[in-house]
Amino acid sequence: MATVSDILAIKGHAVHGVRRTATVYEAIAAMLRHNIGSLVGMDETAFCGIITEREYLRKVALEGRTSRTTIVDEIMMTDVPCVTPSTTLDQCMQLMTDKRVRHLPVMKGDRLAGIVSIGDIVKQMLGEQAIHIQSLTQYIQGRA
Repeated sequence: MATVSDILAIKGHAVHGVRRTATVYEAIAAMLRHNIGSLVGMDETAFCGIITEREYLRKVALEGRTSRTTIVDEIMMTDVPCVTPSTTLDQCMQLMTDKRVRHLPVMKGDRLAGIVSIGDIVKQMLGEQAIHIQSLTQYIQGRA
């Protein structure tokens, strides 16, 4: 079974972050610039939460606030479920389903080692499934 470290080996460990004191407007602009749906909230150099498009919609747009005056710290999720590099993809999917999240920070000890999204997990699982189907096809056709 594939693990988070398999995804990070392909995707890399780069994580886009935003200061917790930045405005939501700055965070949204960064998400658009990097074509991503979430940013990790940073306090100096430490991970302290995550801000996603969902937080923006629920806590800014629907509440009548403005992104230029609302601070990231006011809306980011701080009780974030995290995984480790050894977490299996099945465990990630179960955690995402249970907690209703689409992004999981990856922690290695007390250090942020990356982030995985539901898209990363689905892509990895589909790739593995294709390899498995190819192997079974070769076996059935007597080429293995």
